[in-house]
Amino acid sequence: MFNRVKRRDFLKAAAFSAAAAGVSASAFPAPAFARERDVNSKLNIACIGVGNQGIFSVQNVKQENIVALCDVERKFLEDRKKEFPNAEPYQDFRKMYEEMADKIDAVTVATPDHTHAVAALTGMKLGKHCYCEKPLAHTVSQIQQMMEIAKEKNLVTQMGTQIHAEPNYHRVVELIQSGAVGKISDVHVWCSASYGGRETLTDKHDIPAALDWDLWVGPAQMRPYHPQYFSGAWRCWWAFGSGAIGDMACHYMDLPYWALGLRDPFTIEAFCEEKPNSEVAPKRLEVRYTFQETDKHPAVNLSWHDGGLKPPIIKERNLPQWGSGVIFVGDKGMIMTDYWKHIVCPVLGAGESFTPPKPFLPDSIGHHKEWLKACKEGRPQDCLCHFDYSGSLAKAVQLGAAAFRTGTKLEWDAVHLKAVNCPAADPYLSEEPRKGWEY
Repeated sequence: MFNRVKRRDFLKAAAFSAAAAGVSASAFPAPAFARERDVNSKLNIACIGVGNQGIFSVQNVKQENIVALCDVERKFLEDRKKEFPNAEPYQDFRKMYEEMADKIDAVTVATPDHTHAVAALTGMKLGKHCYCEKPLAHTVSQIQQMMEIAKEKNLVTQMGTQIHAEPNYHRVVELIQSGAVGKISDVHVWCSASYGGRETLTDKHDIPAALDWDLWVGPAQMRPYHPQYFSGAWRCWWAFGSGAIGDMACHYMDLPYWALGLRDPFTIEAFCEEKPNSEVAPKRLEVRYTFQETDKHPAVNLSWHDGGLKPPIIKERNLPQWGSGVIFVGDKGMIMTDYWKHIVCPVLGAGESFTPPKPFLPDSIGHHKEWLKACKEGRPQDCLCHFDYSGSLAKAVQLGAAAFRTGTKLEWDAVHLKAVNCPAADPYLSEEPRKGWEY
């Protein structure tokens, strides 16, 4: 369908480009609790996880009152405490909630994935607003609980998909929703990230003095300490992460979810050169999702590729060899995009030219700023990645991992949270927390 558009025209057609897939205010109930607050006053925030990615969260909310800092690694606590001397330091967030519940308005969660749910839900059940890093939680069941509690208590929530707030995503959503390339039938998503190829760790190491290993393991089943679990490599092990798809799909699949109003996949099928390993994620993975037609979008096929895999359409159409990106295929053309740029390839007749739509989605004030402002104003719907939206995206991501681990094409029942054709998927959709870490 693209024969009439030359590649140089495709490359020249870069349009500056996001859009809010949010829900209406009526989707949120009246506040379950009320508190008088001047919108110009400061929130009391507890930051859970204050090293690595947690540093980013802390820095983006530091204009508020940081009243508590929590991390299992004492060195991270000491470093942040120098910047926030009035904040109370904790290694165990359970103790922090117990002692400071009445002093906290909101929490940020930037721990490894396996502790997201217990750290977030413990606070949310106490009525605390929550900013939580992607992929929101470690299992579909945990994510569903977070969605339900957020709605029940009318909490202001935001998943840490920061690229959602960037102008390029807004402009691409405007193009898709204005019909610039017609009815979308296929979306291809790829990412160069790879977390896998590791082995089961059996050699013994001493636990660093500054680390509370029991707290780091948290709700997961206890295992011996090993240094390979750190510096983000924990994503390689199913006990703690979900491979590259768990790390990056919430960022890249966010765009088609937003632009097309996607919600729950109908089928999920994984393809991989490696056989499923009970301990470790694969180096490279492809997942194919199908979405049935709804009143909001046509039937759509969406494919995910990681670890250097790329969708065949890139080679077939001689498209730019970007390391990561998204391609929307419509009946009137195609859009290729990554975080910061996009190119539009419309099917044009003789004498026709392409004019991008006038921007109609307001640019974000900033991903964290959206959340902070909404917390003060009591407006959950003002966060573009509130848990009702981002939770559906995160569940699809975890379903991709589950499809690989079962080796089965899953038929998904979104109402009952079941793969109706594959009971073997159940252990990958929920997990029993270790004693003392219930949520």
